[in-house]
Amino acid sequence: MKTVRLGAGSAFWGDALGPAVELVKKGNLQYIGFDHLAELTMAILQRQKRRDPKTGFIPDLIPWMETIVPLAAPNGVKVITNGGGANPEQAVEQILKLPAVAKSGWKVGMVLGDDVTDLVRTMHEQGHSFPNLETGERDIDGILPRMVAANAYLGSDGIVDLLAQGADLVVTGRNTDNSLFLAPLMYEFGWGHGRDTDRIAAGIVVGHVIECTCMCMGGASNFWGDVPQAWNIGFPIAEVTSDGEAVITKLHDAGGMVNEWTVKEHLVYEIHDPRAYVMADGVADLTTVRLSNDGKDRVRISQVRGRPRPEAYKVLVAYEDGFMGEAAVYFPWPDALAKAKRAEEVLRKRFEPWADRILDLRIDRLGVNGLLGETSPEPVDPNEIGVRVALRTRTQQDIEKIKREIVHLWTAGGVGAAIQAPTPSKPVVSLWPTLVPRENVPVRTVLKRAS
Repeated sequence: MKTVRLGAGSAFWGDALGPAVELVKKGNLQYIGFDHLAELTMAILQRQKRRDPKTGFIPDLIPWMETIVPLAAPNGVKVITNGGGANPEQAVEQILKLPAVAKSGWKVGMVLGDDVTDLVRTMHEQGHSFPNLETGERDIDGILPRMVAANAYLGSDGIVDLLAQGADLVVTGRNTDNSLFLAPLMYEFGWGHGRDTDRIAAGIVVGHVIECTCMCMGGASNFWGDVPQAWNIGFPIAEVTSDGEAVITKLHDAGGMVNEWTVKEHLVYEIHDPRAYVMADGVADLTTVRLSNDGKDRVRISQVRGRPRPEAYKVLVAYEDGFMGEAAVYFPWPDALAKAKRAEEVLRKRFEPWADRILDLRIDRLGVNGLLGETSPEPVDPNEIGVRVALRTRTQQDIEKIKREIVHLWTAGGVGAAIQAPTPSKPVVSLWPTLVPRENVPVRTVLKRAS
């Protein structure tokens, strides 16, 4: 039975390059996918593109491809990345200028169509409403004047089309993370929407398990203390057969571990309804997934069931939503907790005159409840506590004035206070999740040859 070997080369903008290099060198891969995008990343990249039309893609993409392509080309490894961000066209132009890419003679393709900013505006003018999927708010009227960008989470169609045209490197914008891994399976095995629903669901699950790289190998795990060579943790490999079964594994000399528990941990990561993991290419039912041990550092995934792809794309509308500032004050033993509580009391009183201008206020006691919230038990006279204060206001002028009150605690708070200077105020971009009918979003592809 035909098998395709996939590698995961990146989980986010800023991930380590070394493990990806090792996979390309020694993984006997056919494809490697690089996921660089998180939910807010697109809005950041859109703002960069506004300032400079030649930016808006993941900057790491250029030096990374300079390193990866010379290794991938002789090994027959094709590369798929969503690092094009808000500007896949410019990303491809920059990649094609790289000497290593020019020498390779590779065909470099781009997937376009995820930027639906103008489309959303036009459809709204024509009477289409865009309800918020999380809050239930009925439409975007209130945020439309402040809209920064709107991007649809595209599926595998464009990538499959480019691979069929012979692309060696595919650059996308906001595709679903797992489409970077599902698309080569659909291309290699000839899976199609509407007839291979369960196999596509299996491909979605495989992509979901490996898209965050080392997180299925003991990274961010409950079993963190058992991870071999955590300082040398590698990235995963998926061996997928045409029937949709897959084995998740790793390089034999890479750190980390792959077992049923590490895969299960990532299987439920960022999942709302395990019976309906809705992606642009299909709906995977994670309750049908069966995992079994297939040897050392090898876990088999089988029996995945799913449903056909939805008729609408998920779209995130990013909009300007005020400004935020942040600072912290640290209090030492003795009575650190009491000093922290007094600091919060003082701040809340000092903030009262600004109450109508403060949109959000958060005060955490670092080391006590910064991560777990007010349910955390209080410690008995700890060595030190940090009071972190974060504010959001409508205007930058307000945040600059109000955050000075935090610094005032240096001299007005408990004895021994140490101040962490306020961070520069920065604009807040919020997200409005909604849907756009698939038929309204044309997906286009462009293929160029390096020379």
